[in-house]
Amino acid sequence: MKIGLIGLGKMGMNMVQRLINGGHTVIAYARTPETVNKAEEKGAVGASSLKDIVDKLDRPRIVWLMVPAGKATEENLMDLAGMLQEGDILIDGGNSFYKDSIRRAQELKKRNISFLDIGTSGGIWGLKIGYCMMIGGDKDVFTKVEPLLKTLAPENGYAHVGPNGAGHFVKMVHNGIEYGMLQAYAEGFEIMHAKKEFNLDLHKIAGLWNHGSVVRSWLLELAENAFSKDPGLESIRGYVEDSGEGRWTVAEAVELDVPAPVITLSLLERFGSRQQESFSAKTIAALRNEFGGHAVKKK
Repeated sequence: MKIGLIGLGKMGMNMVQRLINGGHTVIAYARTPETVNKAEEKGAVGASSLKDIVDKLDRPRIVWLMVPAGKATEENLMDLAGMLQEGDILIDGGNSFYKDSIRRAQELKKRNISFLDIGTSGGIWGLKIGYCMMIGGDKDVFTKVEPLLKTLAPENGYAHVGPNGAGHFVKMVHNGIEYGMLQAYAEGFEIMHAKKEFNLDLHKIAGLWNHGSVVRSWLLELAENAFSKDPGLESIRGYVEDSGEGRWTVAEAVELDVPAPVITLSLLERFGSRQQESFSAKTIAALRNEFGGHAVKKK
């Protein structure tokens, strides 16, 4: 099949390579010509603009966006909507908020342009392993692009999960679960790291747990990799960003009256990781000193 792919970051570029390896023709575009050149070196046909990518595709066109959620996605989608024609298909494979995807699908439908929201998981390992994809949109549109999905995903690694918005909703919850899993692993390894008298080898334990343990997982394999490179993680600052989906998952839980304490607390822990020195912790220390005379550590 022939597809246009916009956004050649770590995931987008690897998707280009995997599609080409699978025999598809990829028209690739990014804001910087140097990045487009790299895609051409992998076998893609380069495009110099959104209009160029549209002109180089045969109708009905398939255009896949892999750009950051928010303004970048909105601007690209609206620009493309003015260039595409009836029967063309637009795909958002980024981490957009699902309510934005519902709105965008409705706006594109007025122009008779089909839209799929595809939650994509796999990160930098997707080229080798494949991408897990959660697809929202009309079932017949999903069927039209299925050959592309089969190439991008591992066996049983993609599914049509519901109407427009459902793909990004499922990916949002997926990432919320990821927050909780990461936090649990992090706390467990910190407890073991703190037990100095045993001098525990965290790399060895991560590998051990991946053989028959009930907590074995791909994330634990990645932990094993990380500890093999830097056993005490001395080179890494404990600053953890969030991409937005954890926040959206927590907000959705509140809206639906669903208790989600683990995901909520894991999100708040990320906020805590960004503080050089917590003012709330200083307040607690001051109050303990006031009511109980407990010692405080001075700067």
